Amino acid sequence: MLDRIREKVSSGKRLGFEEGLYLFENDDIFSTGRLASLIAERKNGKKVYYVRNRHINPTNICMNRCRFCAFSRSRGDIDAFELTIEEIIDKLRGDDYREVHIVGGLHPEWDFDYYVRMVSEIKRAFPDIHIKAFTAVEIDHFAKISNLSIRDVLLRLKDSGLDALPGGGAEIFSERVRKRLCPEKIDADRWLEIHRTAHLLGIRTNATMLYGHIEDYMDRVDHLLRLRRLQDETGGFMAFIPLSYHPLNTETGGSYSSGIDDLKTIAVSRLILDNFDHIKAYWIMLGEKIAQVSFLFGADDIDGTVIEEKITHSAGGTTSEGITVDEIEDIIMRAGRIPVERDALYNIIGGFVVKG
Repeated sequence: MLDRIREKVSSGKRLGFEEGLYLFENDDIFSTGRLASLIAERKNGKKVYYVRNRHINPTNICMNRCRFCAFSRSRGDIDAFELTIEEIIDKLRGDDYREVHIVGGLHPEWDFDYYVRMVSEIKRAFPDIHIKAFTAVEIDHFAKISNLSIRDVLLRLKDSGLDALPGGGAEIFSERVRKRLCPEKIDADRWLEIHRTAHLLGIRTNATMLYGHIEDYMDRVDHLLRLRRLQDETGGFMAFIPLSYHPLNTETGGSYSSGIDDLKTIAVSRLILDNFDHIKAYWIMLGEKIAQVSFLFGADDIDGTVIEEKITHSAGGTTSEGITVDEIEDIIMRAGRIPVERDALYNIIGGFVVKG
């Protein structure tokens, strides 16, 4: 089977479900990694991208209680918080951020106009910053509380300054798993519909997959193939981000993923998602060292400076909440790759070329 996969990859042919499942089940991660690295270099050479960004979570107060989530709170909880728009803007002052990444809980009292004003006031204060905000779950929530269609919600946000959507809320598409993991959350078809609508409106998005909880390899391959089909249809996804499950303070419990599983998941994702330009090694979840090794397993993006990450750290994340540009460039160069600074839409801003 591996020889057949190697031949298909070398000739640019597409892998199917059976081959994806084999790669997950196969323990020869070095062969898989070499094939994934081949595809990554075909697409992006030895470049690895990063962005000067800041993560902001406006609130952890949420109507949902996903069983894998350690972030959500009810209003009145001792550690519940809700930021004002002025506080959000203050967090963006004093640095040359290219992107702000905004996701949060489904606040039971904020109306849609509040989110529209949030976007417009950020854009007014920082006209050059890219606003990548609101998961498909949040967009669905906005449609419900405003009695607007998904299309109209997205158009209002776009007109107010929204530049892109993150890929959160996808978790794992398997209906069987979602019923156990996040029964209150939108289903896979709704998630895909929202991203399809965004793409048709010219809003680029990312895609994610949460792995290492109660899913199996078949669920992972199914998830990747559904994303690939939508990308065939719209071409609107920029990057895919595998997200490793963190178990602390969650109802689901369990254990952390292994480094082997992290690298395998990145490599198989790179091989199956042949129509995605970028695979991201999200250092917040992987740790800096596994993220660095992942550049040899098909990843070509490390995300960015991040500065303040709360969701993963609520579930036991052990990395720092932020990292400097110098540290990012050092991680990339030590893997024999070329650091390239980008904006939220993968326009190249600058880059540090390794000198021999």
